[in-house]
Amino acid sequence: MGCLFSKKSKRKNRDKKAEEEPKQYSWDKREKIDVKDYMLVGLKDQTVGRLPGKVAGEQFVIQECENCNIYIFDNSATITIDDCTNCRIFLGPIKGSVFFRDCKDCKCVVACQQFRTRDCKKMDVFLCCATQPIIESSTGMKFGCFQYYYPELGYQFKDAGLSIFNNNWSNMHDFTPVADENNWTLLPEDATPQDYVPLPDSEELKSVRVSTELNRSIVPVTRGQRQKNSEELCLVVFFAGDYTTANARKLIDEMATKDFALVQTKEISMQTDDANRVFKEKAEDFIPLLQQGPVVALEFNGDGAVEACQNIVSSVFSASKVFVSESKSSASQDVDNFYNFADMQMGM
Repeated sequence: MGCLFSKKSKRKNRDKKAEEEPKQYSWDKREKIDVKDYMLVGLKDQTVGRLPGKVAGEQFVIQECENCNIYIFDNSATITIDDCTNCRIFLGPIKGSVFFRDCKDCKCVVACQQFRTRDCKKMDVFLCCATQPIIESSTGMKFGCFQYYYPELGYQFKDAGLSIFNNNWSNMHDFTPVADENNWTLLPEDATPQDYVPLPDSEELKSVRVSTELNRSIVPVTRGQRQKNSEELCLVVFFAGDYTTANARKLIDEMATKDFALVQTKEISMQTDDANRVFKEKAEDFIPLLQQGPVVALEFNGDGAVEACQNIVSSVFSASKVFVSESKSSASQDVDNFYNFADMQMGM
């Protein structure tokens, strides 16, 4: 009897203890985030950063750093950079905004949804920005097109919800313009990120296999608002499918070997009315394809661009339906029709 009573007593005590202890749910078992892992503060004369997978979509903060090389080789939610001087900074894809405040003499490579500076001086930025970049109370700002590669970067763009084809790097909005002065300009056409933000030299960060070669860049390098070399334009539109991105990249590479300039790119969803406005009498051929997903549009520039695009598309992409401008005379209107629609859709 004593033994039986003892067992009952133990069971009772165990049940009571279980009631008192909080239940463990799966979300309680996640590792606790240490905010220090997502901050770089008060550093001087250092090379620091985060490897792929170490930020994993969290917010990040960089403050009061001087003469540092900083590399965030991962995607993040948002990043703020305050009071940094003479730093070289790489920021992988940012799902939301990046905000530079009170920074000066910094050189950066940045990919983001929204880009903004306030009270900054003398910054050189190689930029990929899905929306119109904004500067405010900032001077001596220079911009170039994002040009960067490492193996994980393409996946990080997807994790951040960014398209490699939506890049408004040269379409700046200055909130505080000054009469007869220009607070921003474009970097030299032959400028490359490696000349401004050197490749990392620390043992840890060198494990990221970085390249800044133009033909390897994850984001297509575009001329943006630079002066065009020719009056002839050509619009090419690829429709959604398994190989849309690969096909677009293939055409960009083929046209580059023939010295045609890629002016701008766009990835966007279209409706029937949009197709009627952009593709005119050819719209019926393409409207059924719009339900498969967003289209990818490319604008090329150069004498003979239309004929070159037509030849490449007919020989290389004969199995796919692709819109190509019909003639030199209609191409400019094609470009205007598409990008006017796209800018309205994206609130530009």
